[in-house]
Amino acid sequence: MHVKKKKTTPKIIDPFLDNPFLVPNNNRIYSNRHKHRIALDMLERYTGSHPKLFRKQIILTNFDYYLERSFKICGTRRTKGSVMNVVHSEKADVSVVDFSIGSPTAALIIELLATIEPKAVLFLGLCGGLHRSLKVGDFILPTAAIRDEGASQHFMPIQVPALPTFKIQKFVSQILVEKKLDYRTGVVHTTDYRFWEFDQKFKAQLYEERALAIEMETATLFVTGFASKVPIGALLLVSDLPLRRDGIKTKKSAKAVFHQYTDLHLDIGIKSMSEIAERGEHIRHYKW
Repeated sequence: MHVKKKKTTPKIIDPFLDNPFLVPNNNRIYSNRHKHRIALDMLERYTGSHPKLFRKQIILTNFDYYLERSFKICGTRRTKGSVMNVVHSEKADVSVVDFSIGSPTAALIIELLATIEPKAVLFLGLCGGLHRSLKVGDFILPTAAIRDEGASQHFMPIQVPALPTFKIQKFVSQILVEKKLDYRTGVVHTTDYRFWEFDQKFKAQLYEERALAIEMETATLFVTGFASKVPIGALLLVSDLPLRRDGIKTKKSAKAVFHQYTDLHLDIGIKSMSEIAERGEHIRHYKW
C-alpha cells in the first residue's frame, strides 16, 4: 500500500538569531520603549517645544545667531528650553535646533530627535580650514569624518567609519551647484580637544591625516545618526584657518564671519531641506 508522504515546510535558519556571538542591543531609542518615553519627555524639556511642533526636516546648528537669522528669514515660532533653542518654520517645513557645542550634546540631540523619526537632518556647522587651499567662507560637504572624540564610541565600534547619508549630501550639492557656489568634498577631523592649536604633536598628526578641516561634532552626528536610524548630512563653513599665523578665530573675526556668511549658509540648508520635503523621496537608503 502506497502511503503519501506529507509535505514538510523546510526550516528557515536565521543566521542572526542563531548566531551565539550576536548580542541584541536594547539601548536604542527604537528598541527600548522606556528609553523612548524618557527621551521624548526630555526633547520637550530641553527644547521647550512639544514633539508635535517639530517638522520632519531638521537643521542643526551650534549658534544662537543662526537661530535669530532663521527666525527672521522664515520662522513661525521660536521656543527656548532648559538646554536648547528651536525655530519652527511652517513655510519652509523645517525646524532649526541650536543644540550648543561639542560631541556629547551632538549625540544627545540625535537620540532625542530619533523619537520623532525625522525624514532628514542637516548640520550647518563651522570648521577650521586645514588645507592650504582653503579660505574663510569656503563650504565643505564632508564625505566622512575622523572619530577623534569620545561620544561616538558608545554607539558603534571604533572601526565603523563616520559617514553621512548620501542622499542628503546629494540634495545639498545640487543646491550649491544651482547657486553657482564652489565647494569642497573630503574628510574632516572631529575632535573634543580644545586649544589643540598650541599642541605641535597634534598638529603634525593633522598634517599626516590629510583632513580638509577640523571641528567638534560631525563624526558624532554621523555615527549616532546611523545607530539611531536618523538620516543625517552636513554642510560646513570654514570660519577660520587655525594652522596659519594669526589664523585662529577671535571675537572680532567670528562676528565678521557670522554677519557675512550666516544667511547664505542658512539659505542653502533651508532650500535643501524644503526640497526634500517637497519631493517626498525616501532618504534612508539602507535597511536594518
